[in-house]
Amino acid sequence: MEAAYLALGQKILEEGNVKSDRTGTGTKSVFGYQMRFDLTKGFPLLTTKRVPFGLIKSELLWFLKGDTNIRYLLEHNNHIWDEWAFKKYVESEDYTGVDMTDFGRRCLVDEAFNAQYQKELQLFCTRILEDEAFAAKFGDLGKVYGYQWRHWQTSRNETIDQIKDVIDMIKTTPDSRRLIVSAWNPEDIPTMALPPCHTMFQFYVHENKLSCQLYQRSGDVFLGIPFNIASYALLTHLIARETGLEVGEFIHTIGDAHLYSNHLEQMQMQLSREIKAFPKLSINEEVSSIFDLDVQDITVEGYDPHPAIKAPIAV
Repeated sequence: MEAAYLALGQKILEEGNVKSDRTGTGTKSVFGYQMRFDLTKGFPLLTTKRVPFGLIKSELLWFLKGDTNIRYLLEHNNHIWDEWAFKKYVESEDYTGVDMTDFGRRCLVDEAFNAQYQKELQLFCTRILEDEAFAAKFGDLGKVYGYQWRHWQTSRNETIDQIKDVIDMIKTTPDSRRLIVSAWNPEDIPTMALPPCHTMFQFYVHENKLSCQLYQRSGDVFLGIPFNIASYALLTHLIARETGLEVGEFIHTIGDAHLYSNHLEQMQMQLSREIKAFPKLSINEEVSSIFDLDVQDITVEGYDPHPAIKAPIAV
């Protein structure tokens, strides 16, 4: 199954269109790509490089809690959303530190500036953890995934809990073609630190198995997509468990699938490595509800990947 991901990386390297992008980094991309993962054959945590499962499960639980503040993530040593919250802070009138104008690109080309940026970012994260008022003001990312999944606001000032609703629908009307959760709310896009990349997902029940298809409008193939594969595979396992079903397939459909120009060598290195067996997912059987799970309740067994491959994130 990992071969499906590697085939995408190879395709972009060989056939990708060179395009500009929001971050100014530049990409090679293809449009419209689909991968399929049979979840009965193992948990799709990539093995050709180490993918940090701890970050994946804490982020997903953060979404499922309906939380949008990075404080929860920082409490679990998860820093994958730091840069977007920090960007909001440095662009505010409250920020009095070193000039961070155009910091995304400057970090890539100026080592001294990058070192200063990392220092300021660390101070920011520490303050988020220690100062509740500061965290409330600058740790919140706006109406991102967790808000839309659990607290979608309607024009009638009502709230829709999409996750609870889809669980109920799977239990009562499993053949429905409306088992859908959407994170893409056009009205709320301007308030989000980052508009949703994984925009909607749909469930499908057949022969007592639950499958999930994700539509992702934009996918950072080297850094982001491995997280997304594992995250939605985990979500499928959790929803299946909640509804008394077995797992089926995870189908990953991507709109703009791209490699950043400073990730090409890293992708080539990953392609040179041998695929290993996927690990097994383990969920604490003593915790009955998806909404009561904590990070320590979810583990993987038998994960023996190749070493991690570092690459810069584009903000």
